[in-house]
Amino acid sequence: MSASTTALRRRLSTLVAVVGLGALAGCSGVTYADTQLPTTAAPKPASNAPAVTAPTCDNATQSYAPLPSLPSRDQISDAPMRKIIDKGYLTVGVSADTYLFGARNAFTGGIEGFDIDMARAVAKAIFGDANKVQLRVITANDRIPLLKDGEVDMVARNMSMTCGRWNDIAFSAEYYRSGQKVLISKSLVSDDKNAASWGLADLKGKRVCAPTGTTSLTKLQQVPGPVVVTAGTHTGCLVLLQQGKADAITGDDTVLAGLAAQDPNTVITSAKAITVEPYGLGLNKADTYLARYVNRVIADLEADGQWKAIYNRWLAGPLGPAPAPPTPVYGR
Repeated sequence: MSASTTALRRRLSTLVAVVGLGALAGCSGVTYADTQLPTTAAPKPASNAPAVTAPTCDNATQSYAPLPSLPSRDQISDAPMRKIIDKGYLTVGVSADTYLFGARNAFTGGIEGFDIDMARAVAKAIFGDANKVQLRVITANDRIPLLKDGEVDMVARNMSMTCGRWNDIAFSAEYYRSGQKVLISKSLVSDDKNAASWGLADLKGKRVCAPTGTTSLTKLQQVPGPVVVTAGTHTGCLVLLQQGKADAITGDDTVLAGLAAQDPNTVITSAKAITVEPYGLGLNKADTYLARYVNRVIADLEADGQWKAIYNRWLAGPLGPAPAPPTPVYGR
């Protein structure tokens, strides 16, 4: 083999190696100078493709139509409800320090209140036994994450229905209607007799507490003037007020009634409620059948007078005789 032939073969081998590197670069995603392969544009969607529209919420109290009647456990085929039935009990996130709605009884150690009776009514409908319920104590900030993760089957914790929350979870029909008001220390009334009628807007420069993760805090933050103070719960806010670290607490009138009953040195002002707070039982967003089942339970409680009995048991004392139950809105 001549020298000229050998040199020619070496040049060809080098050329092949360079081309091979370029091919490997294209396969591995690594780009070498002057060897990047041309790209092909992604095809455009067909002009007749259906438009994707974001879900709207015109009425936060609108829930799913109730089942025509309550089926027996054997008749239920819905997978999420079958899981609850097979488990043998209903897991419900509740408060243990919202007096009158969900609070621990110091003598019995049990948790009781309006919300607890609602949870037990659902358990009784499913299992025929109101005690087939596991009450899991949670904070207001825990409610949505635990429902989304499936850690609880339902939340009964004076939870206001909002369009924003409907993006994350589902709700039953409205079972109670409250409104945001203000509870103040009686020391403010001693300093200024007008304080007994103050609303949030009148508390300029005053330290007002609301729990994190609540609509009450959201509304408080929108009102200019008050100094915002936060705590994990309304009871935490009451402790801050008792320690002199807060001057007032804002929240639903039902919650504030419980706080006032616990501390005679506080008073709910006579100012009108600044919001409408419709309460719904929180559910996982995918559990639409369970929502329809719960809505049947609520409708039956209202129809046979049990809702009124539950109200009178817990709320007639501080809030007066039972009003008519909220009118359910269906059609979601």
